[in-house]
Amino acid sequence: MLKVGLTGSIAVGKSHVLGVLKELGCQVIDADQIARDLVAPGTPGLKSVTEEFGSGVLNEDGALNRKRLGEIVFADEAKRTRLNSVLHPMIIAAQDQRIREFEAKDPNGIAIIDAALMIESGGYKRLDKLIVVHCDAESQLRRLMKRDGFSREAAQERIAAQMPQEEKMKYADFLIDTSGDFADTRAQVEKVFAELKDASTA
Repeated sequence: MLKVGLTGSIAVGKSHVLGVLKELGCQVIDADQIARDLVAPGTPGLKSVTEEFGSGVLNEDGALNRKRLGEIVFADEAKRTRLNSVLHPMIIAAQDQRIREFEAKDPNGIAIIDAALMIESGGYKRLDKLIVVHCDAESQLRRLMKRDGFSREAAQERIAAQMPQEEKMKYADFLIDTSGDFADTRAQVEKVFAELKDASTA
């Protein structure tokens, strides 16, 4: 089974690209969804996060307040690193389990793992190929403001807290530029998929 990473900075259109790859027949693993499942109420993951950051990151019902935790870790790199060191090993183990399940059903298939911090965490090194999604800076800013209701300043702050797009692009086996319209992006995804398909059956 070909294991492929899909990454890119915040609000560059990764979800759209992932949707097209899924539609084309790839098995997809959403690291964000895995992370959410790992910190659901009553899980060891949530217990670890609470031990690290205190009960102030919980809602009244005991669920994780992701927004509050996000505000804490985005403002402080040391705390962000601590959070990642708590959750990343669990996320990777859960991803590997999913890949084994997919592989048992379809040994020549393509598994796409979508994770925003794949390069920063080094997680991409255990995969066969890496796709980096990117777009022009103004589109990224506009999409983030629209999606999360951020002011321009807050959006710029979030973007600045991440590895620059240009840096991520250096790691890519494949680049997909989502600055254009959906049809243009789809054509690029289909081209990459064709190459992945060849590699998976080689």
